Amino acid sequence: MERFVSTYPMRLDSKGRMSIPAPYRALLARDGLEHLYCHPALDLPALQAGGARLMAGIDALIARYPPYSEAREELAGALYGAIEMVKLDPEGRVMLGEGLKAHAQIKDEAVLVGLGDYFRIWEPDRFRAHLAEATAKVRALKQEIGSQGATRDSRADGA
Repeated sequence: MERFVSTYPMRLDSKGRMSIPAPYRALLARDGLEHLYCHPALDLPALQAGGARLMAGIDALIARYPPYSEAREELAGALYGAIEMVKLDPEGRVMLGEGLKAHAQIKDEAVLVGLGDYFRIWEPDRFRAHLAEATAKVRALKQEIGSQGATRDSRADGA
């Protein structure tokens, strides 16, 4: 596997540790990491986590802005400054910091959702609500794309 994919429901144990799925650990290990990078999502009540590709995406986003610009400084502070390097124990478990858990409102359960270059960690009810909203948007987009294709097809037929 070369991307973070699939959805994994997880429970935090009595010590507050959460297992990272084996396929996700394999991607982190491929990057040579014994930890994951984790930060509060800027626009969602979830966490973003991953390895080298997550960091490369953040680097590329910040690099779009001129050095020393206010926007670059703010973005760098909001992302780099909020990242926690969360160590994986020998069993593949992590302990999220209290600030991270508070941002996502995670108590004793979480859902890990693969998004390609990184994954998100959600409180399960919040993820279900987000997924329902995202699914509705995708359905509307599918209908819009389908109607655009029908318009193009009728123009190609000379209508």
